[in-house]
Amino acid sequence: QIQLVESGGGLVQPGGSLNLSCVVSGGIFMFLNMNWYRQAPGKQRELVAGVTNVNQTNYADSVKGRFTISRDNTKNTVYLQMISLKPEDTAVYYCNARAAMLNYWGQGTRVAVSS
Repeated sequence: QIQLVESGGGLVQPGGSLNLSCVVSGGIFMFLNMNWYRQAPGKQRELVAGVTNVNQTNYADSVKGRFTISRDNTKNTVYLQMISLKPEDTAVYYCNARAAMLNYWGQGTRVAVSS
């Protein structure tokens, strides 16, 4: 059973930065495609960024140039660096792991951007 545990959320002022981490256990991390999603209050969950098992990345247009996704296969961890945060980035951020028929989610970490 694959388990994902996110950390790093919090309250930050507009223009600030946060670094999210997601540690994966119970699976062969190097074969997993990893994603960060977010869900703002009253909105659908949306894909923020993804990194494949061969380190190809993709980003939502709304975060391009501000967010960076990366992975460390030696630590079974995927990261999301967020800079120049905006109030509209406020959401619960979820880590997601996919491979073939596998699709696992973390419990989420809350990010609030407010002055």
